[in-house]
Amino acid sequence: MGILRAAATYFALVFGTGFVLGAVRVPLLVPRLGERLAELLEMPWMALAMVLAARLVVRRQLAGRGPLPRVAAGALALAFMVAAELAVGLLLQQRSLQDILINRDPVSGVVYLALLLLYALLPLLLLLGQGSTTTAVP
Repeated sequence: MGILRAAATYFALVFGTGFVLGAVRVPLLVPRLGERLAELLEMPWMALAMVLAARLVVRRQLAGRGPLPRVAAGALALAFMVAAELAVGLLLQQRSLQDILINRDPVSGVVYLALLLLYALLPLLLLLGQGSTTTAVP
């Protein structure tokens, strides 16, 4: 149950941030800059949100847990994210499944997929980052 809660929290924090940023990007940036540039400008903010959300969830809900629960939480959060992205695209934006999955900008689409992979791996990467920290001995 702890993994499900961690994944849901992680998903909610990142998806909520993306929803707010998308509400700014689509009406304000896309008409002025084009879809590719608007999406690329949003992505560093999403990466920051992902790192901060993953750190929060790892500290509060996955502290002391090993790699398997972290991988499971990241994978489950990714499944939630993909399902939510499909639901928003299909239901709110009235886009086709092909348009959502295949007809992406070749540049921002690749960066988006890389961010999704990072999103899924961040809970584990934070554990690996902790293990590489050593204290200097005089």
